Amino acid sequence: MTRRLAQLLRGLAVAVFLVAWALLAHYGTAGDSSPDLSVLLGVSPIIAAVGLLLWRTRHPLLAGGGNLLLLGGLIWLWPTLRQNVPLVFFIQHLGTNLALATLFGRSLLGGGEALITQMARAIYHGKISERKRRYTQQATLAWALFFLANALVSAILWLLAPQSVWSVFANLLSLPLLIGMFVAEYLWRRCVLPPEERPSIAQVARAYRMHGKQIPPANPS
Repeated sequence: MTRRLAQLLRGLAVAVFLVAWALLAHYGTAGDSSPDLSVLLGVSPIIAAVGLLLWRTRHPLLAGGGNLLLLGGLIWLWPTLRQNVPLVFFIQHLGTNLALATLFGRSLLGGGEALITQMARAIYHGKISERKRRYTQQATLAWALFFLANALVSAILWLLAPQSVWSVFANLLSLPLLIGMFVAEYLWRRCVLPPEERPSIAQVARAYRMHGKQIPPANPS
């Protein structure tokens, strides 16, 4: 199997997984699937995020105790969560978008560099042009606003619209909206940056993995 084919198959597997997750979440919100499965789907991203944060502390006692506390709390709350499946998905969707908006937005504050600027420096070994620095700063702001807008629309629909309408937006449209944002940024990048300053998808993925290993993320504020 060639490397390109392996990458294609991995990408296809991820796409199938995301589509299946979105459909199961939508049916779970509507009450058309197992409550236990729906709760598991709803809390999995939260557990993964908290578990990752605990692991990154590199303190075995804190990481182990935190994970045990998280597991105990989940077991204790499970009966309540089973009776409030839509609320679980709302908290998961709202929390995820607010966390991502904070991740991108926080890097724009203080004296640190924007998140996408940090990744650009990782790709180009620390050397980027002023034009690229300006673009990456604007792109970081655009992503922060995108996730903040998602959170705001989610909250408004949850409060004012039928639950089924919220579920379509949060569970079925999240992935298309994310893809649309990537496409919009790609087209914008082609307009403002010359070819030699446009990273490939592989370079972006590698920079993201490198940034994810930094403890803590580069931001002196």
